Amino acid sequence: MSVAIVDYGSGNLHSAAKAFERAARESGHDQPILVTRDPDSVARADRVVLPGVGAFADCRRGLDAVTGMVDALDTAVRQRGRPFLGICVGMQLMAERGREYEVADGLGWIAGEVDRIAPSDPGLKIPHMGWNSTRRGPAKTDVLSDTPEGSFFYFVHSYYPAPSRAEDAALSTTHGVELCVAVARDNVFGCQFHPEKSQAAGQALLRRFVAS
Repeated sequence: MSVAIVDYGSGNLHSAAKAFERAARESGHDQPILVTRDPDSVARADRVVLPGVGAFADCRRGLDAVTGMVDALDTAVRQRGRPFLGICVGMQLMAERGREYEVADGLGWIAGEVDRIAPSDPGLKIPHMGWNSTRRGPAKTDVLSDTPEGSFFYFVHSYYPAPSRAEDAALSTTHGVELCVAVARDNVFGCQFHPEKSQAAGQALLRRFVAS
């Protein structure tokens, strides 16, 4: 059993790896946590994590620049049905396209786009930074089975996923407007917040993912 964290030049890989190592120990499913740029290792992994920090289009270009990585993700996640976790922009890349500065294609795993937060109150700051409580959506996923209603997570973002299908929305929060902040379908789950920075609630989510 192994967890592959994809290294494509985006994201705080060290803190993510440490959080997953702790989650694996605490869940009783201690397993190798591999930070890798090797497509073959990703294709063979039992679970796949795609982190991401920065602009949507830049992250997509970084992913494309690792020869064979997009195909490896498709093999592991879409063909073999391995559990997948996208974090922050890694979650956004699951969408069909993003609109941050320019229109860029995503992986197309979740129907919909990634849009800029547009709160009705112009006094609210963007990016949305800090702790917010969350509400459960209709999406069904074991990853959230240990996450109580109202759990707080840590956010740093100006854009959010807008899934076309309501049933793909797993969690929402409010920052002047209702925002979808987690999506799920079948074996894939993505969250806009950073579970590795979200203390107890974040660790519970990671424990459930590595045990899924």
